Amino acid sequence: MSRVVHTGQALVDVVVEVPDLPVRGQNVMASSATDYAGGAVTVLLAAARFDAECVHAGAIGTGPHGDLIRASLDREGIHASAPAVPDLDTGICVVMVEPSAERTFVTTLGAERHITEESLATSDPRPGDLVCVTGFSLALDRTRDPLLAWLPTLHPDVVVVLDPGAAFATLPEEVRAAMLEVTDVWSSNAEEAEDLLREVGQDAPADLADLTTAIAPLLRGDAVAIVRDGPQGCAVHTAEGTTYVPGFPQPPVDTNGAGDTHTGALLAEFAAGTGWVEGCRRANAAAAIKVTRRGTQSAPTAAEVDDFLASLPEAPSI
Repeated sequence: MSRVVHTGQALVDVVVEVPDLPVRGQNVMASSATDYAGGAVTVLLAAARFDAECVHAGAIGTGPHGDLIRASLDREGIHASAPAVPDLDTGICVVMVEPSAERTFVTTLGAERHITEESLATSDPRPGDLVCVTGFSLALDRTRDPLLAWLPTLHPDVVVVLDPGAAFATLPEEVRAAMLEVTDVWSSNAEEAEDLLREVGQDAPADLADLTTAIAPLLRGDAVAIVRDGPQGCAVHTAEGTTYVPGFPQPPVDTNGAGDTHTGALLAEFAAGTGWVEGCRRANAAAAIKVTRRGTQSAPTAAEVDDFLASLPEAPSI
C-alpha cells in the first residue's frame, strides 16, 4: 500500500469560538478556547483514520507546541521522520470561529519553517507514495527553496500532490511554474482554482466541472485535478474526462479542516487502490461528517463514512 507523506507545516491551532469578529481595536468574548494539532496534521490524521500509512516530513519544534504535535501524531500512528528542531518551538494559528462556522486566521512562524533538503529526505518516498505539498510552504524562501530543490529528485513514480491554498496564485510566476512542473495531483477549493486561472490570463468558468478541466493542462502529464465547492461536492478530472461528484450538505458547526479532511481521506482511498471518482465520493462524505464536529482533529474513520453512506435513503448518482 502506498504511503501518504506530508511536507507541510504542522501548527498548533488555537481555536476560539466568537459571536462575531471584533471591531478593529475592540474586544470580543469567546465562548471557548481549545488547542489542536493542525495544519499538515489534519490531512495526515484524516488519511490515517482511513487506514493509510502516513509520514510527516516537515519540521517540528522543541517546546510545548511541538510536544502537542508529536503526541497527536503518535496517537494516530503517524511517523514524524525529521529530527526535532532544537531551541525553537512550533508556531501557532489563532482560528476565530463564528456561529456561521466561518473561520478567520492569524498565523505565527516557528520551527515548522526550518526544513532542509536533508530533513525532507528522511521521509524516503518510494514509488507509488503520495507526497503532499502546500502552497503556504512556497510563500517563504526558508521552506520554498528546499522543497523546489528536493521534489525534482524524487522517483518519477512518486505522486506529488499540491494543495495550493490561498497563497499559491499570488506567488511569483517562476515559483508557480516550478511547482506545477512537478505536480501530479491538484486538490483545491473553487476560489483557489479561479484565482490561478485569472493569474495566468484565463477566464474562470462558473461551472465546477469546467473549472476543474481548465486547471488540468497547467499541471504535468496526465495529471489529476480535484476542485471542491464545499457542501456542493467536487469535480475530478482524470485522463478519462471530468466528473462532478455531488456532496452531502450538513448543518455546519465548524468548517475548519474540512478541506484538509477531504484531501486526507481522498489520498488514503487512492493509496488503497480506490479510483479517483469513488475516492472523491467518500472524501465528500468524510468532509460532510467533519463539519458537524468541532476541532481540526474530528475527521471520521472509514467505518464511520461507511455507516454514513449506508444511512442515506439514496446515494447521489455520479
